Amino acid sequence: MTERETTRLVAWSAELRRVHERLRAALRLTRSSLEDGVPGETAARDLLLYCRGFCAALDRHHRGEDRTLFPAIAAAHPELGPVLRSLGQDHSMIAYLLEGLRTATERGAPVPELEQHLEGIAAVMENHFRYEERQLLAVLETLELDAGTSEVLGPL
Repeated sequence: MTERETTRLVAWSAELRRVHERLRAALRLTRSSLEDGVPGETAARDLLLYCRGFCAALDRHHRGEDRTLFPAIAAAHPELGPVLRSLGQDHSMIAYLLEGLRTATERGAPVPELEQHLEGIAAVMENHFRYEERQLLAVLETLELDAGTSEVLGPL
């Protein structure tokens, strides 16, 4: 294997970490829109703006993993089937939580309710990211996958 090939393989694990950090930062920004002491209606409007970006980015990240990354891992490492199923279940749960946040934001829910939605998403997302990184980073360092990073990990 050439140095260029090795660099490209290791790049998948590094790219996953970078995408997770960008999503964490987007969530922090979204949460800060509520913490700025802005009155309820304005906070909800600001949150709706941030939520659309954050929610779309997280959703696209998970769809890319489900559509491209996880099938490639399953083909190369069938023993990781239970891990991939668990991660897929997390994706479904996070999508459900994101939809709850979108709905609450669009109806102008009070700030404490919006904060509760964000807390739930943050907790599940962080647990998911940590588990995914523990289980898959070493695998990603040797995974041969011929696809663009935005296709595999989302547009971030």
